[in-house]
Amino acid sequence: MPNINKTRTRNVAPDNGKDLTRLRIALTAFFALDGFVFAGWVVRIPAIKEQTGASASALGLALLGVSAGAVITMTLTGRLCRRFGNHPVTVVCAVILSLSVALPPLTHSAAALGAVLLVFGSAYGGINVAFNSAAVDLVAALRRPIMPSFHAAFSLGGMIGAGLGGLVAGSLSPTRHLLGLTFVGLLVTAVAGRVLMREEAPAAPDRPRHGDAPGAPDRQHHGDAPRSSDRPRPSEGREPRRTDSRTRVLVLVFGVIALCTAYGEGALADWGALHLEQDLQAHPGVAAAGYSCFALTMTIGRLSGTALLERLGRTRILVVGGATAAAGMLLGSLAPSAWAALLGFAVTGLGLANIFPVAIERAGTLAGPGGVAAASTLGYGGMLLGPPAIGFMADWFSLPTALTSVAALAAVAAVIGFTTRRVAVA
Repeated sequence: MPNINKTRTRNVAPDNGKDLTRLRIALTAFFALDGFVFAGWVVRIPAIKEQTGASASALGLALLGVSAGAVITMTLTGRLCRRFGNHPVTVVCAVILSLSVALPPLTHSAAALGAVLLVFGSAYGGINVAFNSAAVDLVAALRRPIMPSFHAAFSLGGMIGAGLGGLVAGSLSPTRHLLGLTFVGLLVTAVAGRVLMREEAPAAPDRPRHGDAPGAPDRQHHGDAPRSSDRPRPSEGREPRRTDSRTRVLVLVFGVIALCTAYGEGALADWGALHLEQDLQAHPGVAAAGYSCFALTMTIGRLSGTALLERLGRTRILVVGGATAAAGMLLGSLAPSAWAALLGFAVTGLGLANIFPVAIERAGTLAGPGGVAAASTLGYGGMLLGPPAIGFMADWFSLPTALTSVAALAAVAAVIGFTTRRVAVA
């Protein structure tokens, strides 16, 4: 046992900026890889459907394998991260994700497809919890709100993966395309994974905050991370600090904020183009641009997220972002013209851009990998809930009315962010 501890405590808490920069680059690569691989799979779903001969309903059940695997694994990955560390779990999940994305083209039935997607979804959910937990540690060590930059990398990876997938769809079979994703994934994991495996998770620097009142406002918004003395390092083999009921409630609150954001993203991805084409008689090309406008402005918002957080603080980002998204989605859903709706979608993307990263980072700061797992599970649940909820409401009322629920939940996120502005940093 002493030998194991001695081995696992080497290189704990990188002590210079060069090591932290190297870790940041490596984590950014994993975020981008996750978005790239997932988007590459999504664009080949029609071809996989044709190959398996699955009906629409059978395909829908098979696709639930991704969701089920992700949700189940997210609830377990927090424990794995505490036991083995965020970095090794990130690397292992990246390997499994890269290998499993090549499996769907090898299936010839909906049941087989569902089984391999369960593995793919498990890796997808696991890596999301692991690298978000690692990012929370790095944010605390750097004492800068850089979380949005990681999520911007995910968005950029997704845009590149979807665009490249669209370009090669006519010339490459799904088997060759997804095998290519496997090769890229393993290559990135081999390069970036060496950095994560060589360095343990950094610890946040000590900060003299003993005089702060429990309800102190967010006056140092980029220094909200707990002291290293309060956050045990996974490499030291200690049990994580116990979370009281108040902390658990706050983690759930930030999970609800993540849910409100992800709900809108899922709803716009599945229903935005249909709203433009069906309700506003937009050309199919214009309708297809709806989600692209949303995704582009979300990426831009996340790229500028660190500067905005340093300038405005987390509370204002939650409040202003939620209010902006609510206003944008009201325009997007109720506008009388397609171009006004596109503008609304773009404004919605800007508003929602940094809410999810802030919510996940706050949950991780409060409760470590377990907090990230809980908030991520709720957030991912929101992405799953959005499309079917919009569908039911569209049947009961109309699609434009149903899409206003995105604005309502964005407003809820803003209200929660405002009401928890003091207790969240206690």
